[in-house]
Amino acid sequence: MERNEEGQECYFIVVKRSKKGLSRGSIGRADAETAAGDLIGMVYGRGGGARSSGMVKKQDTYPLTRHQAQLLLSVSPTSRRLELLYNIQLFTAICALAQDDLVVVKHKKDLQPCLVKNVIQLGKKDKPGVLQKLGFELDLVETERDILSKKSAPLPFFSAADIVQVAPSHLNTRQPLRDSGDLGLKQKTVSHINSMAGLNSHNSEKQSILLNTDVSSSIHALSHYSLEVGSMAEVISLNGQTVYGVIRWIGVPEGKKNCWAGLELDNEVATCSDGTFDTKRYFTCEGSKALYVPLTNCKPDSRFLFIPNEIPKPVEPPSVTLLEDLTEDVPPVAEQDVLSRLVGRMKGIQGHFNSCYLDATLFSLFTSSTAFNRMFNRSADTEEGISHILRWDIVNRLRRSGFVPAESVMKFRKQLGCKSFATEEKDPEEFITLLLKHVLHIEPLLKIRSHGDSAQDAYTHQIIVEKNQVRAVPSVQQLLEMSFVSSNLKFEENPSCLIVQMPRFGKKFKMFPKIIPSTELDITDILNCSPKECFLCGHLAEYECVQCLTDHKLQPGKIKQYCSTCNTQVHIHPSRKEHTPHKLTVPDHLPEDAPIQRHQMQLFAVLCIDTSHYVSFVKYGPNQRSWIFFDSMADRCGDDNNGYNVPVIRSCPEVGDFFSQSEEEISKADVSQCSELVRRLLCDSYMCLYQRTELAETFVMC
Repeated sequence: MERNEEGQECYFIVVKRSKKGLSRGSIGRADAETAAGDLIGMVYGRGGGARSSGMVKKQDTYPLTRHQAQLLLSVSPTSRRLELLYNIQLFTAICALAQDDLVVVKHKKDLQPCLVKNVIQLGKKDKPGVLQKLGFELDLVETERDILSKKSAPLPFFSAADIVQVAPSHLNTRQPLRDSGDLGLKQKTVSHINSMAGLNSHNSEKQSILLNTDVSSSIHALSHYSLEVGSMAEVISLNGQTVYGVIRWIGVPEGKKNCWAGLELDNEVATCSDGTFDTKRYFTCEGSKALYVPLTNCKPDSRFLFIPNEIPKPVEPPSVTLLEDLTEDVPPVAEQDVLSRLVGRMKGIQGHFNSCYLDATLFSLFTSSTAFNRMFNRSADTEEGISHILRWDIVNRLRRSGFVPAESVMKFRKQLGCKSFATEEKDPEEFITLLLKHVLHIEPLLKIRSHGDSAQDAYTHQIIVEKNQVRAVPSVQQLLEMSFVSSNLKFEENPSCLIVQMPRFGKKFKMFPKIIPSTELDITDILNCSPKECFLCGHLAEYECVQCLTDHKLQPGKIKQYCSTCNTQVHIHPSRKEHTPHKLTVPDHLPEDAPIQRHQMQLFAVLCIDTSHYVSFVKYGPNQRSWIFFDSMADRCGDDNNGYNVPVIRSCPEVGDFFSQSEEEISKADVSQCSELVRRLLCDSYMCLYQRTELAETFVMC
């Protein structure tokens, strides 16, 4: 990353802890780039001065503009910088703020509506080698009609992290300055004296009336984010940490005078209960997850404070413009268009009435992968048939507009041939089998042969292992190989798609607390009639030994296949004399030293489950950070009888950053220190979806 022709400075933030000792969230300036891909430059301390200089790998960083770097530098701790950066919609809006824009900030443990007055420099004036931190000067909006321009106790300066919401642009009917970059570096907007220019108005009194009216209407619109049962909320604990959960009960507990809320937290907390409060039960949840606090201590979950295109009305779902019934299928959304088209509230597939299993499955199958498009061409149903509904009302609509209403999904559910699919909660594997086999008559995705038996057809594969056969934090690669070897199974053919279910004792009981979803799956050693290489010398393998699989002297958990010479030598050892290696089927006339082709598959989606609720993670492009998270029922507008679910899609590049580590590093990671979405992916994975590498490359070309 060298300076461009205009000499513009290049800044970055560290997204992965580097071997040079730089912590995640550190901000620096890159002066040059080496041939090996290292950035040469300096890293800034909290005050903006150069703390150290040296090198950092480019792949461990994310590029920033100077303005972004200055805003993030004022945020502490450093981990909070990454949280804000990953909330793309919010951070983009903060970077584009202009004078008199309406924002909501955290102030004195409360949420306050404010108007932007200035963007200011924090700390000393510019000096060589110093990156000036930027903050915001805000005016508090005390009521819907009164704007306090002066207070006896002036407000402090706020950092970008203090802003939890930016009013949607359509609410600001004033004419804020947004041309030529109001907060750009070419204008003198970083000085408290040279503040941002005022509104273009010839009559200050008229301007004041207009301003008050617009702020009032804006605050009224923002008040739709009121908390109720089912709302996602956050609470700041006594030690200053923020905990997240869903409000399950609101009322006045016995012995209290004010209104309280009972939350079911995302994670267990030792001091919490299973729904009881002072011996009385108000709701039921898992142990150590029920927290009771005064309702005034609860705030809307800031992780979902996106900038919606429309403030939804609580009693009526948003109207959806009917799309043209085009004659051509819509390809997956291009990687560069995903964030603008898919990410946000009311995005994805809208959930309704126990549909999360179906919503998450369809989103995983069709958002980024074209591997399942062939199913559309196999059914000759009418224009009202299920294939037509799936093709035009769901898949093409999702890819074209980024949103599928619940009505389209319910129409599809009613066509599945069983009434329970329209009303009851199902398992994804049950839905996939019904869809592919009994509805669309698609040939099985998998052909699996047991030793000496004929091949059996399947649409998904359930991993079955003993807990002591693999390490405490296994990868999908290890689980799949152990499942096949211990059951003496082989793939008869190289599958185009592979859907594997994680080992569980039912939906509620996990066999492993964490599972690493392998981003690349090598099935060469479990593919029948495919040449395999010797575990020791790399030549063509002729034998496979199941007993060697768990040998602690030979990389336990790794499939052991040997050439004739190595097979003899390995089993001379006294501890292996009782082993019974079996002969592999080797293609005729293949030279002993012929190169072995590896058969690999790419991860393109993961379904997760927690408390019977399914969500999905989707890899939408070749960039390692191209991950999105989807929840069809992330929030609800209105009550159970007169409301609707709000689906949410979130960008989660931190997932890609986490997977860039080695499996050894991932297995040792402290889950409590990971981001919420990384934790969910590791701890709640239910089903992993893979496609052949050549299919993944075809998608990249689309």
